[in-house]
Amino acid sequence: MVERSIARSPGHISGYFRRCEGPDIASTGSVGGGIVIEEGVTVVAVRARTPSVRVMVTAPGGTTIVPGGSPSVEYLMEQLGAPAALTTRCSLPIGAGFGLSAAALLGTGTALSALYDLGLSRDEIARAAHDAEVVYRTGLGDVAAAQGGGIAIRRGAGVRARILRFPSDMPVFAVSFGPISTPTVLDSPDTMARVRAAFPASEPEGLEPLLQASREFAERSGLVTERVRAVLASCDDAGVPASMTMLGEGVFAIGPGARHALCRFGQIHQLTVAREGFRLLEVRP
Repeated sequence: MVERSIARSPGHISGYFRRCEGPDIASTGSVGGGIVIEEGVTVVAVRARTPSVRVMVTAPGGTTIVPGGSPSVEYLMEQLGAPAALTTRCSLPIGAGFGLSAAALLGTGTALSALYDLGLSRDEIARAAHDAEVVYRTGLGDVAAAQGGGIAIRRGAGVRARILRFPSDMPVFAVSFGPISTPTVLDSPDTMARVRAAFPASEPEGLEPLLQASREFAERSGLVTERVRAVLASCDDAGVPASMTMLGEGVFAIGPGARHALCRFGQIHQLTVAREGFRLLEVRP
């Protein structure tokens, strides 16, 4: 009998998106483009009669436990009928546009399936995670993107829609000022109208074209904040491709001058484009 399982899922930076409302949760989500990043979430699951979730964030100053657990992860546990003592670990700020809610859900589904021998397929894990994310309004397309790696261009809503993927070995640099309330943005008719109008007319094929399309979207959508504007101006002055993380108050950038252009705005996160999606790491009896 498995007593402990460990799974991992990459995160995802969304560069541009458009919300899609379907007749059910499975077909509700978003289309858009982004970067699947290796720096995601590791989930440790231990058999327990009473379910619990401990969220841990590791930063240069040490590790902190986020109060309140994770309602969406608790919901997924309940839906799967698999109670466990869960610990999620990440090194990026939560709620800041790095797709960590989706990563935690995908890691949880993978770990619980192994822990209780549920026999869930990758598609079933992704669908369950997507359902939880839509129900709790923590995201729309991150789960779909994190099924695999690379630059992910989502052509349809939901986890079964077609996704174009392009590999890249170029490092990505990011700074974050904190979260932007995803429900607040998604529930604003005016904001969503601007987002729809700003959606790119063509699909980028690779990392640099994605940055260009994302920047145009950020500018046209009106989502750029004053602090983000200052960072983007610094990147523009240095000739560094950059855009805003969706949805978080932060900037991601690429190229030789990216680190220097971002350094005066806070902690720099150096990120790696993921080569694969969520996966099981270990099981222990």
